[in-house]
Amino acid sequence: MTAPAPARSARTDRETEELTSRLRVAVARMNRRLRQQSLEGLSPAQVSALATVSRLGSPTLGELAAAELVQPPTMTRMVATMADAGYLLRHSDPADGRICRVTVTDDGERTLERIRSLKNAFLSERLAELSEDERHQLHELLALLERMVREP
Repeated sequence: MTAPAPARSARTDRETEELTSRLRVAVARMNRRLRQQSLEGLSPAQVSALATVSRLGSPTLGELAAAELVQPPTMTRMVATMADAGYLLRHSDPADGRICRVTVTDDGERTLERIRSLKNAFLSERLAELSEDERHQLHELLALLERMVREP
């Protein structure tokens, strides 16, 4: 028989609640600031889908919709818009012509690289403002954040 877990104090619960809230707000604000750095005329959802296609190589529309957590009709419209803009190419699957696959065009890859460069420049400017001690603290925090978001 195992001993019951010790009861948490109300103070600990409040501290956890406050920490949770502060972390959520800070991550949301950082995400918003990074999104603002330049979307090259694309919506955040389009940039995310473009980056996912780049990462996956040549996904089907269904695979892309699943990866982006959107419904297939939404992804079909998004891909059509980005294909019309020259960022993506749609093509039939060689094994099954009924399946549509998408790939990133050279222009799409250049656009992704510009967006990443602008975001990295924004972060580099912010990092330059930190002391050595703060940079060390950030390094440790990043290890914790990476562990928190790691897939189970």
